[in-house]
Amino acid sequence: MKNFELMYYSIILIFFGLLLFSCEEGKVVPRQTSDTINIETTPDQVSWDNEVLFVDSSYTKAKLKAKKAMVFQKRMQTILEGGLYVEFYSRYTKKRMSYLTADKAEIDDRTKNMLARGNVIVYSDSSKTKVQTQILHWNNKSQMFYSSEFVKVTSPKEIIQGYGFESDQDLIYYKIFRVSGERR
Repeated sequence: MKNFELMYYSIILIFFGLLLFSCEEGKVVPRQTSDTINIETTPDQVSWDNEVLFVDSSYTKAKLKAKKAMVFQKRMQTILEGGLYVEFYSRYTKKRMSYLTADKAEIDDRTKNMLARGNVIVYSDSSKTKVQTQILHWNNKSQMFYSSEFVKVTSPKEIIQGYGFESDQDLIYYKIFRVSGERR
């Protein structure tokens, strides 16, 4: 009886193995070709000559201009190319406090954090301070700029450069890490 049971279970295992194997053979797997559209790299929306106002309770926080904008809904990301110009405004005086220019930027649509790349310049109207770097992050929650790249800060009092930077949006309270510079 034991041999019969062993043979019975062996036949069932072989049967299911063949069934499973034959199902694998019948699957159709699409080939990846250069013509295949990749959802992750194809924008859902594209627009040119953009101007966007960021408003909160009738207060204009910022005005953004970009030559080209691409929205990726699955990634929840917006990429701006062809030159970027952003003005930041004061909640109290309604005047421009600072502006930012860059070659391009990536915006996280969930957090509204921004990564500006290429010839990045931030200038503060109130402190007359200018920051130059190649990569600059904007943290929307803390309202702070930061970078781990080389930066050059020019103010009426000094020219400072170094690697690593963080600052408020007015460029009044800033830190430079690994610094070198000269007093004016």
